[in-house]
Amino acid sequence: MYSKEYVIDQILSGKSKQIQLEKGTVYAPANIALCKYWGKRNRTLNLPMTSSLSIGLAQKGSHFAFEVLDEKLDRLMLNRTVVNDQDDFYQRLFSFINLFRTSSTPRLDININSTVPIAAGLASSASGFASVVKGLNALYGWQLNDSDLSILARLGSGSACRSLWSGFVEWQMGARDDGMDSLGLPLTCIWPQLRIGLLLASSEKKSISSRDAMALTKETSGFYALWPQQVSIDLTQIKKALVEKDFSTLGQTSERNALAMHATMLTATPSILYSTPQTTAWMQHVWQLRKDNVDVYFTQDAGPNLKLLFLEKDTENILQHFAEVEIIQPF
Repeated sequence: MYSKEYVIDQILSGKSKQIQLEKGTVYAPANIALCKYWGKRNRTLNLPMTSSLSIGLAQKGSHFAFEVLDEKLDRLMLNRTVVNDQDDFYQRLFSFINLFRTSSTPRLDININSTVPIAAGLASSASGFASVVKGLNALYGWQLNDSDLSILARLGSGSACRSLWSGFVEWQMGARDDGMDSLGLPLTCIWPQLRIGLLLASSEKKSISSRDAMALTKETSGFYALWPQQVSIDLTQIKKALVEKDFSTLGQTSERNALAMHATMLTATPSILYSTPQTTAWMQHVWQLRKDNVDVYFTQDAGPNLKLLFLEKDTENILQHFAEVEIIQPF
């Protein structure tokens, strides 16, 4: 079984372990999966059962600021609030950072500001860990390319491997046991007319993490055996739709893929249900709008919040029907 340390050693072979930059700030965008990642073939290395495809949210993500400390303990602030060293997030973050430093490496003062709610199904961990590896790259002066950073980000959070870039990114699942071929690949498609609408049903922490939910689903859902085949079909259709700028196919396939993922969760034991009555009401509203010839679709990650997919020409219509929507222009 390959370890995270093994992967890190492969990428950082010959690289300096001495700090080169006393302080700095980096940024990584959140991403919304249009073809979902759900389930791992290797939990230690966060290797997925399938490939996936996402769209970066550009101005929504994580700002990661670091400064070297002349103290014995690390410090962490998250959205301007001090995080205790016994907190789960603190321990997860510094367990990851400790993979890259020795006992003599100075402690760090880290300040993370996320423009998406934490642990609410809006890919905060993806942008968070992507920003961490970008910060470490600056701190140590490694000058790694984005492909290597993508692999390192995946070790912190699987979908973080897609948050090194804005725009469309495919996470290629890879086949190697060490995961060195499992990484994000930015696509060349640019779609200036595409819009993402964020509908926030709740900003509260999820009742079950994505990590635990996908493990439970894979282990107990009878529907999960069908999931890889569905992803293969959906991924092919979405990539074709991007090339042809076929919005209806993009929207239909993304929505179907999200519903299929949540169906596997509902059939887990015990069942996992992230949707709230508000989530369901928004879905029904989208379906009614399509009956009324409004070209709008939705996707939903592991949380109660919905993301609308529509084109620039329908912006006023969307605002009229979803007053609470926050509209993102990815390109």
